[in-house]
Order: sequence, then C-alpha cells, then structure tokens
Amino acid sequence: MRIGHCQLDSRSGDFEGNLAKVVQGLERADRDHVEIVSFPECFLTGYPDTEELARQGAFATSAPQMLKVLDRTSRFNATAIVGFNELRGQDLYNTAAVIHKGHVLGTYSKCSAYQRFHKQGREFPVFERGGVKFGVIICSDGGYIEPARILAMKGARIIFAPHYNYISKEYLLTHFQEVRADHVARAVENRVYFVRGNNVNLARDPGITRYDGVGYGDSYIMDPFGEMVVRSRRFREDFIFADVDVGMAQDTAWKVGRSLWSFREFGPLLADAARAAAPTSK
Repeated sequence: MRIGHCQLDSRSGDFEGNLAKVVQGLERADRDHVEIVSFPECFLTGYPDTEELARQGAFATSAPQMLKVLDRTSRFNATAIVGFNELRGQDLYNTAAVIHKGHVLGTYSKCSAYQRFHKQGREFPVFERGGVKFGVIICSDGGYIEPARILAMKGARIIFAPHYNYISKEYLLTHFQEVRADHVARAVENRVYFVRGNNVNLARDPGITRYDGVGYGDSYIMDPFGEMVVRSRRFREDFIFADVDVGMAQDTAWKVGRSLWSFREFGPLLADAARAAAPTSK
C-alpha cells in the first residue's frame, strides 16, 4: 500500500484557501497513486489558540462547509484524512474526518486536547482501505501509550497522526527529540506503521496569540521496527509518500501480540499502582 502526507501551511479562518490546498494535495496524491493521504491537524479551519477564533471557523460534519469539502474532493481516488475545528452542538472538538469519494467514512476527535475549549474525544474508530485497517490519532495523543495501543488492538496496521506544531524557539530542540522518541516507541511497541503528519508555517500564525513560534515540519513515516522510511524537508511545504509492506505490521508475540498480552498480564497491577498513587480525598 502507498501512503502519504501533505505537509502544508494552513491559515486560521481561511477555509477556502485551505480547502484549495487540500484539492491540490489530492491531485498530487492521485498522480503518485497514493491510496491514503493525511493533512495536518485542524487544517481546514486553522488551529487558533482562543475559543473566540476557534468558534468563528468551526463547523459541523453536516454543515455547508463539509458538503463543499466532499463536493470538491469526490473525484479523487485517494482516501483523505483532514482536520478541522468541529462544532458538535455547542461543543468544540479537534477532529479529523476520513473522507473518500464524496463521503465521510467517519471521524476521530483528539483525546488529549489541551486547549481548554476543546472537548476530549473518547472513541477510537478503525477504518479500512484495500483490506488494510488503519486508525487516526492527533498530535499529542501520540505521546501516550493507550490511544495507539487501542487502535492496534482493534487491528490497525497503520496509524496516522496529524499534527499542528507551532513551537517556541526555546523549546524547539526538546520538542523535536521528544516527539521522535514517542513515535519510535508507538511504532515498535504496537508493530505498526506510524505517520507523523506535521504542518509547516511559512510566516507567523495570526491564530496563535499567546507566543511567537516556529512550525518546522519534519513529517515522516516510521516502520514497525522504528526505522524512518521517508522524511519531509523542514521549514517548507512538502509532500511525502512511501510504499509500505503491511505484512511487516504483524504482532505475533505470545500468540496474541505484545499489547494484548501486556494488558492481560499487567493491567490489574497497573490499576493497583494507579489507585495507590492517587491522592486520598478528604
């Protein structure tokens, strides 16, 4: 299977401009015969850091904006993973939609959302293309063991992780090291392909109001043994893809896979340790 990512610069509040880039990315994906392609976190709406700005661009999966996305992308063969600020009733979610041939196959909402105005997602759907199961997590979700493990235990062989990184200069190197270490761990411990699909910022993001930062890129596809198959260029828009052998993404340890075996063997002990570590309520 050939999978890829469009490392692009989205602008907060510029739905039409961002959608035009999605269309261009899908044109490239089809030209290169990519079957599943991801776009950065909250790409369609941008990723502002205030609730007021987030709500201005947010929309529901049934809204005219989504219908326009489906109409503009229906002619492409590639399955697209594209993020947006989702309005669900009065609640806001950081969501990625999985789209194919004019249909929303499903959505995933970030489970470790650290913007206070985003609700936390708690569903972990698995999708399928060409007989291959894949799942989606978003950005900081990949820094935790459980989200990727849940998807792997549901049969996902590829995990896409769209990111939006706008990192302060002081934290840049630390962030770079931590993120790569997290993703090697997620790929190896679950024996999956892991796609870190980042954004890039070509200028200061007007949606980020609290600090100045850098969107440096560094998107990549990691194989089930923690080796980087392909990596994007940094500080520029780019398109990456790779042919992946999903036969490598098979966890047969202990005949049930390491994740399931670990949960069965150590899950109760972990729960005991968590209870012991929890502060006593008074």
